[in-house]
Amino acid sequence: MAKPKKSPHEQKRLEAFVKGSQMVAAHPIFERLHHDVHIVDAGTGTVPGDGWAVVSIAHGGSVTIYVNRSRDGTPANWAFVLAHCLLHLALGHGDGPDDELWDLAADAAASRFLRGISFGKAPPDVHAPTAEIPASERALYEQLITRPALREELRGVGVSGSARSLRGRPSALAGKYMRRYIEDFGDGLAQSVSMALEVAADRRESMGTSRPGRKTRAQQAREWFMASYPLLGSLAASFKIVDDRAACQRGDVAIGAVDTRQKVIYINPGANLDDDEMRFVMAHELLHVGLRHAERCAGRDPYLWNVACDYVINHWLVEMGVGAIPRQGCLYDEELKGLPAEQIYDRIVRDVRTARKLATLRGVGLGDIFGAEEPAFWRSADGIALDEFYRRSLAQGLELHRANPGRGLLPAGLIEEINALQMPPIPWDVRLGRWFDAAFPPLARKRTYARPSRRQGSTPDIPRPSTYLPEDLRVGRTFAVILDTSGSMPPKMLGLALGAIASYAAAKEVPAVRLIFCDAVPYDQGYVDPAELAGKVEVKGRGGTVLQGAVDLLLRARDFPADGPLLIITDGAVERVLAVPRPHAYLMPPGARLPFAARGEVFALEE
Repeated sequence: MAKPKKSPHEQKRLEAFVKGSQMVAAHPIFERLHHDVHIVDAGTGTVPGDGWAVVSIAHGGSVTIYVNRSRDGTPANWAFVLAHCLLHLALGHGDGPDDELWDLAADAAASRFLRGISFGKAPPDVHAPTAEIPASERALYEQLITRPALREELRGVGVSGSARSLRGRPSALAGKYMRRYIEDFGDGLAQSVSMALEVAADRRESMGTSRPGRKTRAQQAREWFMASYPLLGSLAASFKIVDDRAACQRGDVAIGAVDTRQKVIYINPGANLDDDEMRFVMAHELLHVGLRHAERCAGRDPYLWNVACDYVINHWLVEMGVGAIPRQGCLYDEELKGLPAEQIYDRIVRDVRTARKLATLRGVGLGDIFGAEEPAFWRSADGIALDEFYRRSLAQGLELHRANPGRGLLPAGLIEEINALQMPPIPWDVRLGRWFDAAFPPLARKRTYARPSRRQGSTPDIPRPSTYLPEDLRVGRTFAVILDTSGSMPPKMLGLALGAIASYAAAKEVPAVRLIFCDAVPYDQGYVDPAELAGKVEVKGRGGTVLQGAVDLLLRARDFPADGPLLIITDGAVERVLAVPRPHAYLMPPGARLPFAARGEVFALEE
């Protein structure tokens, strides 16, 4: 069914509102605030007929501005109204008392600010504060409580008409979300001052508009990748560039960083990078994303893994001749050239104290990959789709790069990693099986005529020997399972782990498994048959876990082989230092991490 056409008068109202909204979105003070709120046409339902707009703060911290577009206003009127509503968020008015007088004080402060910066034009029925009022909303609120006459003088300074201008208050959980508006407002003020100085210096035509063709170095670097470097062109096109000094200072970004979830690359203009250095930094961050370094951490220390990946990326970029390595804050060591990140990580964890003093592009002790601490997101539908997009973009970039030989040669190690990302990941139980293969090589069976083969009946005239496994070969063929009984290991995951361990132990002809329960102290259950392993487990759910006691118990045990491997099942809530001087591996729930750098393999249990 076709929608009814708007009358010329309704169309004029809509155009005025859209232009006013565009004025707000283009102003440096309100640009980010405008982007983060929902603006909904409520007609005269949520907003009274004599009002223009109200602000509603949901319990979770999201903000909706309800507007009454049936009002006749100019673009400048609507710019004033929307900016007035945004200032309630920017000035923290939502944290005030849920009181009509507080809303009146907030309205007066917002109107005064807009008139002070001469932004927009107040609608005819929105009055300017006529009385002298304190600079602080809190002080004004206290005066309004004791001075009824002042209340009457300030009536009509808001844009909500007969309704209250603020609805709802943020919960304690939403406090961090609400502080974001205040921070964005501060950044907007700083950017506005910077723009005003550029206008005065004739470097900018007006507030919010740049001279034609004038782009920042970061923007020029991104366009270079899109036009001239196919490998990273698709990734570069999908990322927003934030080269604002205040935003970088707030995120502790010294030179550069990348937010893989929000698709943002941060470049600090205070680093004074030239064009070649800018290309190097941008390529560095894009390779972090395309090679999925955050998701490949796999239980390692996130910062030290970030450092190891930095060494690999920087060697490749130097070899590829992409830009020039920055003069400061870039990790490069010829001795590590050609090594994969996993081997570099194993080297640097030998001296953690020194490694933590190394500086990534973000700074000393800070990883330049934002979002690496959110493994749950990358297992969600949105995270999986975004991960697939990054992998596909880099793979397509590789194909385009190969089709254009003049774009430059690529290191073999980089090509191998890109190709490996397109292969499906090896399931955890297959990797566990390979771990058993390495720990327990096949045993050589012997032939004997003492007991005929089962095939003897088919050839009674030809003696056939049977095969058997000498018992002495199975002696000492065992391993230990250390089970964290106080952790939050889901029962289903625990069943998967113990079932896989039991089946592999039987396949490798391991006669018995040493079982150790562990919470604050270890509980030695002795040797158990692999088939009975799952039935022996009783999770006690007691206090904190100390794994070192269980490891030491096995090291002292005379009946456990000196080279017997260990499988440790834990949720990661253990001590910060663990010494295991023999082959071992960890089985953990998805997303769990150890508080130390793992020397053995880490298997993330998946259904």
